[in-house]
Amino acid sequence: MTVPQCAPRSPNRGQSPTEARSGIGSDSPTGVIKKYDDIIKSPEDKREYRGLKLANRLKVLLVSDPTTDKSAAALDVNVGYLSDPDELPGLAHFCEHMLFLGTEKYPEENEYNKFLSAHGGSSNASTSSDHTTYFFDVLPQHLAGALDIFAQFFISPLFTESATSRELSAVNSEHEKNVSSDTWRLDQLNKSTADPKHPFHKFGTGNRETLEAIPKEKGIDVRKELLKFHDKWYSANIMTLIVMGKESLDELEDMVVKLFSAVEDKSVTAPTWPEHPFPPHLRRKRAYCYPVKDLRSLSIDFPIPDTRKHYKSGPGHYLSHLLGHEGPGSLLSALKNRGWCNSLVGGTRIGARGFAFFGVQVDLTEAGVEHIDQIVELVFQYIAMLKSQGAQRWVWEEQRDLMALEFRFRDVQDARAAVVAHAHLLQEFPMRDILSAYYLMTDWRPDLIDELLALLTPDNVRVGVVAKCFEKKCTQTEPWYGTKYVQEDIDEATLNKWKAVSLNKELHLPLPNEFIPARLDLEKSSDPTADAIAPAIIKDTPLMRLWYKRDNEFLLPKAFVTLDLVSPLAYSDPASCNLTSVWVLLLRDSLQQFAYAAELAGLRWSLGNAKYGLSITIDGYDDKQHVLLEKIIDHIVNFKADPKRFEIMKESHIRAIKNFEAEQPYQHAVYQQALCLSDVVWTRCQLLQAAETITPERLNEFAHQLVRKLHVEALMFGNLTRERALAAAQAVEDKLPKDATPLLAQQLLLYREVEIEKGAWYVRETGNSVHKSSCASLYYACGVRRARANVTLELLAHALSEPCFHVLRTQEQLGYIVFSGVRRSNGAQGLRIIVQSDRHPAYLEERIEKFIEGAKEYLENMSEEDFLKHRAALAAERLERPKRLAIKASQLWSEITAQMYNFDRPRVEVEELNTVTKAELLEFFQKHIATDSTQRQKLSIYVVSTAEGGAGNDYEATGGEKKQEPVKIQDLVEFKSRRRLLPHPVPFASVPRKGTHCKL
Repeated sequence: MTVPQCAPRSPNRGQSPTEARSGIGSDSPTGVIKKYDDIIKSPEDKREYRGLKLANRLKVLLVSDPTTDKSAAALDVNVGYLSDPDELPGLAHFCEHMLFLGTEKYPEENEYNKFLSAHGGSSNASTSSDHTTYFFDVLPQHLAGALDIFAQFFISPLFTESATSRELSAVNSEHEKNVSSDTWRLDQLNKSTADPKHPFHKFGTGNRETLEAIPKEKGIDVRKELLKFHDKWYSANIMTLIVMGKESLDELEDMVVKLFSAVEDKSVTAPTWPEHPFPPHLRRKRAYCYPVKDLRSLSIDFPIPDTRKHYKSGPGHYLSHLLGHEGPGSLLSALKNRGWCNSLVGGTRIGARGFAFFGVQVDLTEAGVEHIDQIVELVFQYIAMLKSQGAQRWVWEEQRDLMALEFRFRDVQDARAAVVAHAHLLQEFPMRDILSAYYLMTDWRPDLIDELLALLTPDNVRVGVVAKCFEKKCTQTEPWYGTKYVQEDIDEATLNKWKAVSLNKELHLPLPNEFIPARLDLEKSSDPTADAIAPAIIKDTPLMRLWYKRDNEFLLPKAFVTLDLVSPLAYSDPASCNLTSVWVLLLRDSLQQFAYAAELAGLRWSLGNAKYGLSITIDGYDDKQHVLLEKIIDHIVNFKADPKRFEIMKESHIRAIKNFEAEQPYQHAVYQQALCLSDVVWTRCQLLQAAETITPERLNEFAHQLVRKLHVEALMFGNLTRERALAAAQAVEDKLPKDATPLLAQQLLLYREVEIEKGAWYVRETGNSVHKSSCASLYYACGVRRARANVTLELLAHALSEPCFHVLRTQEQLGYIVFSGVRRSNGAQGLRIIVQSDRHPAYLEERIEKFIEGAKEYLENMSEEDFLKHRAALAAERLERPKRLAIKASQLWSEITAQMYNFDRPRVEVEELNTVTKAELLEFFQKHIATDSTQRQKLSIYVVSTAEGGAGNDYEATGGEKKQEPVKIQDLVEFKSRRRLLPHPVPFASVPRKGTHCKL
């Protein structure tokens, strides 16, 4: 695949920027020195945009959208961890954490989060190499209030002593969470092997050692340094701000000028690094690395300059497109033919302002690890082919047209995504091009393509290989993450071989793309489903049911088509589950060459497997969706396994099961909870044992049987007529084998959830040897889903979310990951609280239960006004309209697959929510959650770290006597066989059961 350009994706015409002299004319308020009303936007984009430059040189983009359900803002500071003082790695990141914790105007530590939580909002921030971004969203009527608190981060933060020492634990915990993650380890290894004199070499996250222990030894006051860093770099002239709201552009402008003019302009220059961190003496290197998970990958990197200034011609995009192509004649195709790899990514990535990398990353098969030099040779053969062909205008024009098409018919981004995506771009691009910078290419510059190609040579290459088999070879240790690696020079003979490559006939440019849509018109005929809330069943045979709805909301030439091929064979035993998984891997693999062109032309497709069978989704321009759908069905029905590819995919599947061991502890807790509560679920251990025995012959037989014993349910939604939908569905049904037997209604029933009896408390404990962190997940079961119970539980979760985070994370600093929310599965629901920490899960349980005790008092003392705020915020969140056709389709589809059929759920449930009283909320809490409830149904999952430095098993409980001792779940089969199953929820609408019905 091609690496997307380092950008988000969104497109007026107009005059040049208007100079506004302060105080002159009614429309030019004091505080604005420049306005931009000529921002290029898509003809389909209904939002209005205005650029501003304030008197303090803060660059601002205002977005007015009267229809938005959420308002949002993002502020980007053009400085990141490359600007950390040498003696304080992680200071920029620490500074980002601290800004949330109180300002002179709003000194309360959780003022910001409390305000957002009460008004349907959320927030976050991120620190990268050369910039730091802060952002939030909130219900539209509260934008001004949230912006006021937010603006103070950049005017007068407190950095209090107590918050500084406590928040250091969060930074340290964040680093601990990443220590065993191969993504973070490899990223830092790349930095640590760069020129030590270049800031790229730094460690950006920071930890307790770099931000407390070492500074203490050196007599450095970290709080003073934080203030100094903020005082030096947090200057309006290197900041950009995007604000989106319901208000008019003039109202948004008044709001921003009032609140952000006080941000000081310190006239700093944002740093740039035109010198590359990998100068010539650090090229021609090969590094081997030993991973945590059983990964195998190869990266081939070339240092290049920052290419962003050429965004109107896109030379990097041109080369990414060709080297990352997956169709016939591509590099990937040649590598797959040899059995050396399964996937490939090619493209440019920016290191920081001034320098970048062009890279090709491939995953390696077991055979691929043995042929590293030959893979690199193939890459150089492909580059040689590109050089010999010269830059091709038709290839560039095809890309240009597809990107322009995407720009024109782009799905609307929700408020938060839109502001975050563009805040950093505002630092890089002229205001006029801020929305279109990565979409509209206007300049054909073959010279720039040639210049970039000229840098992709053996003398500039850096090769990195990751695999478990290099453990003995890796004798060096990366200092921050402890990654084992070794770096060596590539010998002259190999380099000379790569320099002397000849052309390979197997490699050639892609063919013109046949999936580019020819028809982009909206369907004009009327259809009763266009104005209806629910989709209609327009085809219902024993083998297939089709739901259909015409779109009248998004009005783009797009549709969403999804099908479930349901079969009881798919999950009948562990071997069948493995066969289904490997079958899907092989189907994707064999469709890759054909379907890649469709992806490039804006047709997203996915083929996956779940407990019930296979699922197919195609989403994008409606014109040629049927071609892709029919091809996918052909591959499924006429499947024959290629023995060579089967072995590769089987090995990959087994590795994925084993690699789950290295996932985060909280993911293990989620998995263990599902094992306890779902009536049928195969464990990883069972799957692993069964996977070893599967063969291509068994898969062929299995696939042959499954396509003859299934039911297809489909939804087609969007810019489609009923006739086109019926024709597509008929084509699918016609391709099914003639001897297929329909399923009976009881073969299409859903799985059910295990019921925990009232007053019971169970504990399931499991170990984790990879991470130092442990995890506790507490689940309070609240029964079967029903409208009133649904909204009462959601309201409770909404009210407890911020205090839970504030108490367990900010005040007690138990760990970086603290989560509370609703868990729903198999028609049942409950409240779940998860904490990942270096403390033992039994201690975490004590602290969570202590929080629950305090939560009762918190709810009792909550004023009626605060209660109504939470209720209104939740109602507004529930009524938020989907921004994209695909999201709306997914909501409809989830009602269909859950067999609930409540297509008007948001309205129906909000009507219910608006009558829930505070007394009812307390009663619900007292029954299901409170520590002294006799009816509480509780399941605790403990994931205990047995890694070096982990919490281990040496925990001694503190405090008084426990009110109750938990029952340990040792044997899952025994546990489930003694429990009842909860019934399915009653469907909202009476829809006939699928499948065939016996008359007796």
